[in-house]
Amino acid sequence: MSTLHDLTDEPQVFVIHENDAWVVPLRREFEAKRVPYAEWFIDEGILDLSAAPPEGVFYNRMSASSHTRGHRYAPERTAGVLAWLERHGRVVVNGGRALQLEVSKVAQYEALAPFGIRTPRTIAVVGRAHLLAAAEQIGFPVILKHNRAGKGLGVKLLYSREALAQHVESTDFEESIDGITLVQQYIAAPAPFITRMEFVGGRFVYAVRVDTSEGFELCPADVCQIDSSCATVAPGDKFQIHRAFEHPLVPACEAFLKANAIGIAGIEFIADADGNAYVYDVNTNTNYNPDAEAKDGRRGMGAIASHLGDLLEQHYGHSSLSSAA
Repeated sequence: MSTLHDLTDEPQVFVIHENDAWVVPLRREFEAKRVPYAEWFIDEGILDLSAAPPEGVFYNRMSASSHTRGHRYAPERTAGVLAWLERHGRVVVNGGRALQLEVSKVAQYEALAPFGIRTPRTIAVVGRAHLLAAAEQIGFPVILKHNRAGKGLGVKLLYSREALAQHVESTDFEESIDGITLVQQYIAAPAPFITRMEFVGGRFVYAVRVDTSEGFELCPADVCQIDSSCATVAPGDKFQIHRAFEHPLVPACEAFLKANAIGIAGIEFIADADGNAYVYDVNTNTNYNPDAEAKDGRRGMGAIASHLGDLLEQHYGHSSLSSAA
């Protein structure tokens, strides 16, 4: 739906999103825990600024990759909706600041720095004519990526000036939707994997090891997985949850999330041969891999549903909520 006019007057959890497939597991968790909820599908539509929003808890799941699904201006519209909700004092999980960081890696890196969280050396470039000079400042090999992307879109590893020049002039080169291309230091990991830490309510839930031997399409949702007939890694092995995980990044990232009013996030990092960890992406619209969770027993969407249900009970006294895990 694109408006709130036909929703009940009863306080509930409102899920703001633009991709039905990603909400399916969350719906199941809401229903199992008896959390009253409604969805606000944001793409086109109207927003009457003179009206007041309904009472409830609003969870923003707007994605930086919405433009790849034909929803070019969904994040911009969501920014207006979040400003409206926050002005009226509604409970918002992942509000305007979270959305700002979701759609800009430059903003992410600058927000991470005060917490001592290392990120790869990065130069932000507008205009393809400047890409070669930026890459030469960093030194080859370099990574190209979009400032606003999601799902690893636009990531390209280039080993030489000649390879970069050829790529930039080819039809394969795609501009970021916001016009900003990032030229980034390549971190050589001793093994082909990255680590994604999941946080709900600003607190660490679990970490998952993600095999990167097939490339940078790292969205963990089942609907994002590649065709298994083309895979060199068994689908059940691409994402593996750590049974126990401790790392200095965990408290640093929790402090970062609190300072930036981010309640739910997945934060990805890669470690070099010396063990230095580099955070390269903050996903405020996070998904979870069902195969990995089935083996582990912990459920990210279950944690989200419980967190949102707790907020609803805290602010509106919904004592009927189930505490089932």
